[in-house]
Formats: sequence, C-alpha cells, structure tokens
Amino acid sequence: MQWNLNVQRELASNLTAMVGYVGSRGVHMIFRADDINTTLPLQTTAPPYVWVTATTLSPLIGQMDTLQWNNDSFFNGLEVQIQKRMSRGFEVQGSYTYSRAIDGGDGSIASDSFLNSIPSLLFFLPKYRRAASDFNVGQNLTVNYNWNVPTPHSFTGPATWAARGWQLGGILTMRTGLPFTPLIGGDPLGLGNTSPFDYPDRVRGSGCGSLVNTGNPNNYIKLQCFALPAATPSIAAQCVPFSGASGNTCSNLLGNGGRNEIYGPGMVDFDFSVFKDNKIRENMTLQFRAEFFNVFNHSNFNPPIDNSTVFDQTGAPIPGAGVIDSSADNRQIQFALKLSF
Repeated sequence: MQWNLNVQRELASNLTAMVGYVGSRGVHMIFRADDINTTLPLQTTAPPYVWVTATTLSPLIGQMDTLQWNNDSFFNGLEVQIQKRMSRGFEVQGSYTYSRAIDGGDGSIASDSFLNSIPSLLFFLPKYRRAASDFNVGQNLTVNYNWNVPTPHSFTGPATWAARGWQLGGILTMRTGLPFTPLIGGDPLGLGNTSPFDYPDRVRGSGCGSLVNTGNPNNYIKLQCFALPAATPSIAAQCVPFSGASGNTCSNLLGNGGRNEIYGPGMVDFDFSVFKDNKIRENMTLQFRAEFFNVFNHSNFNPPIDNSTVFDQTGAPIPGAGVIDSSADNRQIQFALKLSF
C-alpha cells in the first residue's frame, strides 16, 4: 500500500515549492535467513530469551535456509522541494527528505543483501527483528543547479567563439549515515548454526544518549555504552556466565540491544561540471566536458561494519572495535569530448 499527499505553490515567477507526505506499508513480505537449523530459547513469546539446550532443530541435517512470507515494512517521509525554472540561463532545484524505513529484515533475493545485513535473523521473533531498514537514510538534502553562461555582446571574432557555449553545473548532496548493529562475537547463545550472532546490552545513562563519537574515526562507537548481557533473578538459575567475566553476566541471554541501533557517519559531497558546446556546422556540435566528483575532496567514511563486534565470546573486548577503516567518494576528475550530429 502506498499513499501520498502534497501541496504545490508558485511563490514567484518561475519559482515553485512543494511540501509532501509519502508513506507505504507492506505485509506478507519475504523474509530470508541463511540458516534456521538452530537451537531455540526456553520461550519464544516474550523476553527474556535464554538458551539452555544444545540441540538444533534437525541435528542430522546441516545448514537450512528459509523463505517465509511473514515480514512487513513501514515507510513515512516528509518531502520538501523548491525549484527555480530556467530563466536568464539559470535554474536551480533543492530537495529535502526526512524519513524512516522500518522492516523485519531486508532480504528478498538474499538474506544479506547489504553489507550491514545480519544473515540469519531469528525467524521465530518477527517483532524483535523489526528495526530501521538496512538502507534507511533519515535525512537527505540535494541541491543542483545549471547555468548557461551568457556571452558578452561586446565580444567579436575569436573572443566570441571562446566565450560562447559554456555551461556550469553542480550537485550538492548531504545525508545522514546508514545504520549498523553492534554484536558479540562467536556463539555465546549456543545457536549452533552457521551464522550465529548475539546483541550486547545497551547501557543507559550519562554520555550514552548518543552511541557514537561523531567525527572520531578511531573511536567511533562508544564502547562504554555497551555491556555483556546481565542476568536477572528470574533467569539466574539458567544463566551461564561469560568465561572470565565478573559479575552477573549471562552468555546464553540475548542482549537488550537491537538490530541497526547505531548510525554511521553522514556524507557531504559536491560535484561540479563545466561543459562547452562548439558548433561545427548546423547539425553537428562538439562538446567538451570536465566533471569533478567530490571536488573539495571532503572526507566521507563508511560505517565501521567490519569492526562492529564489541566483545568476543568470552566477553573480552575486541581490539579495534568501533574503528572506522574505510572511506568513500574520494575526489575523481574526468574529461571527455562528445560529438552530436
């Protein structure tokens, strides 16, 4: 189901604005997991989810992938657009979207369609899987312009040819980052499948309103805001402590963290282009093109997906956890000639 409502208004000559709401709802959608031949917790209807058995669903069978039709999705977005149509050789358009996409897993062709996907989400906990989509971008701003540079009337001869036919263009893109999931390494729950995972507990308190150190690629994830899952009196008898960890840590308890609860760094990018049309004859034009992608070489970083595991199976911190180790959208320049006839 899809719906939208928008209002458009002419603010001035050649200048229009649009404000709109866009929404969608999906039901009975595909859910995929790489391996559901796993152990199950004591109960699957409500937390706490504690694993006490080492027997998988089918001990005599290896990996079992699944395709189920029990997934759903939500999308709600505010869209704002301002457009100045071409006048005196200049046009500009700006678009801003504030939105949120939610689902229970993004796998349709494959369970891990994106680098930040978890391959084998818990098939028996559809509500616990529900979170921001792997592709969710909360805010996105795009501004583009094009200017046909006028030729001064005072120019004559070669100067007219040199000054005629120039176009300048640009695209500014600013968006928030993509989500990813903090994890515990190994198989502390004893799932026994080929792609086990576990969430840590999220610590609430001073300094943990945000889970990231913005602008710090060497310590992007606030590791102090995550802890090993902690036992409560109701599950103390079934709790298996983390090896070597102190306190009431419980390795066979699913942490209270969740899928895609951290967002990676945002992106800022400005692309610039210069074109010149050279008329050869009436029906033939040679165009020179120079294009500069991320012309200011602004540093854009990918989420630290490779370093999103904050503890290992024994509860020990992972060296390099939370470190951003890759960048994106470095400056690129290209030149070309285009012949139209």
